[in-house]
Amino acid sequence: MTKEKKRLRVGVLFGGRSGEHEVSLVSAASVIRGLDPDKYEAVPIGISKEGHWLVGSAAQKMLPEVLKAGQRVVMAADPTDAALIPLDRSGGAGGQRLDVVFPVMHGTYGEDGTIQGLLDLAGLPFVGAGVLGSAIGMDKDVAKKLLQHAKIPVVPWVTVYRADWERNPAAVEKAIERKFRYPVFVKPATLGSSVGMTKVHSRAELAPALKLASEFAMKILVERAVNAREIEVSVLGNHEPKASVPGEIVPHREFYDYTAKYLEEGTALIIPAKLKPAQVKKIQQLAVAAFRALELSGLARVDFFLEKKGGKLFLNEVNTIPGFTSISMYPKLWEATGIPFRELIDRLIGLALEVQREKARTKYEIELPEGAGGALEA
Repeated sequence: MTKEKKRLRVGVLFGGRSGEHEVSLVSAASVIRGLDPDKYEAVPIGISKEGHWLVGSAAQKMLPEVLKAGQRVVMAADPTDAALIPLDRSGGAGGQRLDVVFPVMHGTYGEDGTIQGLLDLAGLPFVGAGVLGSAIGMDKDVAKKLLQHAKIPVVPWVTVYRADWERNPAAVEKAIERKFRYPVFVKPATLGSSVGMTKVHSRAELAPALKLASEFAMKILVERAVNAREIEVSVLGNHEPKASVPGEIVPHREFYDYTAKYLEEGTALIIPAKLKPAQVKKIQQLAVAAFRALELSGLARVDFFLEKKGGKLFLNEVNTIPGFTSISMYPKLWEATGIPFRELIDRLIGLALEVQREKARTKYEIELPEGAGGALEA
């Protein structure tokens, strides 16, 4: 009699305290559908907007149901304990162990290294970048500085701190206008999905844009507007990352804002993008170089601007947990490159387990010579 192979228990983390909470639910539902039921047991783990952790049951098919009526749990930071511990143990239920975690949380408290640090403490393998790479990728200001150091071209920018803006708005506006002519883009430095982002055409629009961005982050980015095509490429791997074919976003609005991304139809996704072979090669090379420069692993979507006049290339930003919705570019680009959605999920989980094996080889204690412990105990 053949012994049935044990399925891996995959905790799919979604929701969270972020302006991108709703987008996360759609992405997570796609990931759960993409998990091969013969290989994996999906464990939906929702984090409410208040920060409560809830685990879904078999009866809760829709992710909003998990957030409304799931079992309250906490994540154990002790790697020897169960990963998920019920808050109410009156029924005698023990904790639930997980084999691997797939975070599908966009923005703050999910994509910024905080969840990754907790999972590290719990000794759990997880899909995507670690603490450092996640934190860097989330902070567009720090990421741009590292990309510049790696000689990767980025759009010129000015960093504005919310405290400075609130203390002396006139000085901040003057500094921006000394650096750039209008139009400019104003956006939170630590958020994605174009949440809190505004295209500013004149001085009259600048203060409201800075106020909006400051509601979502303590640090704001002001960038020179570039008249460019929007090109995106997906990266997959750990030590030997590979780039997909590039795709192009053609928004039906003035720019690719939150509404164009998620609330309205009309934006065109062109895959593969109509580019010269030399341009494709350059974009793929820069995407992989950025992946390495920012200390990433597992996956990332790298977004570029290709100027319509002159053809100059800028790296716009790197997304360490890109969208996984039915219209998201990350999986679509890999499908066009030859990796279908289900296989892509397989590979990402395999890469997470590969990183965990690497971590297991690392020493975390010093082997002291015999008799040397006395001085430390004293």
